[in-house]
Amino acid sequence: MGNIVEQDKDKEGIYLYCIIRHADAVAEFGPIGIGTRQDRVYTINYKDISMVVSQSAKMRYEARRVNLTKHTLVLEGVMKKFSILPIRFSTISETYDESKILKILEEEYDKFSDLLDEMKGTKELGLKVLALEEPIYKYILDKYQDIRTLKEKLAKLDPEKAHYQLVKIGEMVEKALAKENSNFSDDIVEVLTPLSDEVKINDNYGERMLLNAAFLVKNENENEFDNAINALDEQYGNLLSFKYVGTLPPYNFVTLVINT
Repeated sequence: MGNIVEQDKDKEGIYLYCIIRHADAVAEFGPIGIGTRQDRVYTINYKDISMVVSQSAKMRYEARRVNLTKHTLVLEGVMKKFSILPIRFSTISETYDESKILKILEEEYDKFSDLLDEMKGTKELGLKVLALEEPIYKYILDKYQDIRTLKEKLAKLDPEKAHYQLVKIGEMVEKALAKENSNFSDDIVEVLTPLSDEVKINDNYGERMLLNAAFLVKNENENEFDNAINALDEQYGNLLSFKYVGTLPPYNFVTLVINT
């Protein structure tokens, strides 16, 4: 399990990435471990399940982009061959002792095995939908006659005299946008939900985002799901921008918190 000087063992732990269904010999994933040391990533096996791990300095990895990326790259490498149960970022054993990992696998075997059965043959697909600022504003003016009429009326007035009415228009537009964004979001989720095993709606960020969702999709349904996304893009593409990301670690549907 890597080369550790005997006197440094008390400074080392085992970093936990994920759990997979694997019963054969130790699986090797290469020197891609978290941090800068390029520790080898491999499995610790118990019955027909395995923990994907690497040697690591016993420390708390900050949730910085470089560390999160390294963690995710390991998961993505494992996902090329296996369905995974991701483990919370920066989970490290207190000791450099594989027997402690085997004990976790033994004690939680039924739980892990059941979860692996649930996740088998599925993948997480992510979708973010953003409103295109100018087209959506024009859409609001075209659809809401009261806003359009008031705007046309104020256009003829001195801006200083029309200040409070302009504030009112801004409030009306904001309210209309919230309503239309909710309608768009509901329509999109309604189309995609039947093609998914589970759906997770996450918080939006930024003023223009109207949907931030994750979908757990069976492998055999992925093409149909892709086609549905393309159809939605054609339907709403003049108003909305679709950011579609496929084959993600299923963080939104299972993230194991393991007490090491």
